[in-house]
Amino acid sequence: LPEAFLKFLDDNGLDPSIYIPRYIRIEAEIKCRLEKVAWMSGFYSIHSHISIADSKAYREGKIYGIDAASGAAVTALDVCAGDHILDLCAAPGAKLCMLLDLLGSSGSVTGVDIARHRLAACRTMLQKYLLGDHCRLFVADGTTFSLLPIRYMEWKSRRTWKERKLNNKPRPELVYYGRHSGVVGLSKEDIGYDKVLVDAECTHDGSFRHVKKFENWGWTSLERRVLDAKRTDTLNELQLQLLKNGFRLLRMGGSLVYSTCSLTVAQNEDIVEQFLSENSSAELQEIEAAKHWPCRSGGMSKTLRFDPSTSQTSGLFVAKFMK
Repeated sequence: LPEAFLKFLDDNGLDPSIYIPRYIRIEAEIKCRLEKVAWMSGFYSIHSHISIADSKAYREGKIYGIDAASGAAVTALDVCAGDHILDLCAAPGAKLCMLLDLLGSSGSVTGVDIARHRLAACRTMLQKYLLGDHCRLFVADGTTFSLLPIRYMEWKSRRTWKERKLNNKPRPELVYYGRHSGVVGLSKEDIGYDKVLVDAECTHDGSFRHVKKFENWGWTSLERRVLDAKRTDTLNELQLQLLKNGFRLLRMGGSLVYSTCSLTVAQNEDIVEQFLSENSSAELQEIEAAKHWPCRSGGMSKTLRFDPSTSQTSGLFVAKFMK
């Protein structure tokens, strides 16, 4: 690792030699030696040398890879039957699949991402794991996306999104539409999503697997992509705007989870603090499910941090808001 990144890790209290296991989420029993994750239901840990892509269970759509900390961010939303959920930064799709898996045969999940090719990966996952009936996917900018869920009883009295003028804003491109995902459209201001997940774009410096990619990409590009001040300033503004728009689309009484896989305060606590100062209707909430999670408190009350040394997961910051 380059000296600049080693200093970054040291500043954030992270030992670069920590071993991080990989995790999968089980949807059916398989004949494979796995270690159950006691604090996250349905998760199992596997050794890094195991290729799940070669397994029959993976090919048959019975398991998928997702870090346990990412599972915690989804669990923090406390998904309930019938919820209409917005995943504002949905690609590449593991959290989206978990949301749909938890939701079951009711409600809907709307996935949004600005990258068409990454959203295509989401669509492939939905089809592989047979989770697409209650999902719709849009290629759109998460900072300006404005389509709300319309409940079934309102459908006959409202025009669909194709018939509406969206105030001259760029129309989001629908790339997947499940048969039970609800009617797409604009609604009254007091109708919004029950739950919103904003797993925001970040420098990914808390992700061991992402950092390892720089062995191939080149360590000089890490300094440009992760440590460059100009890029991080632009990224901080994007994170704040994603959080603001996700909260705008949330119904009164609904819950929003903001997360990043960055270890920095600037992309986490600072964003939350600025957002709260500008949104009087937002209130930080305790994450009830976290009582037995192997994480530590964030730099603000009621926020959480996962890291390799504490949790044996990738780094992840989690904050939950109620409107």
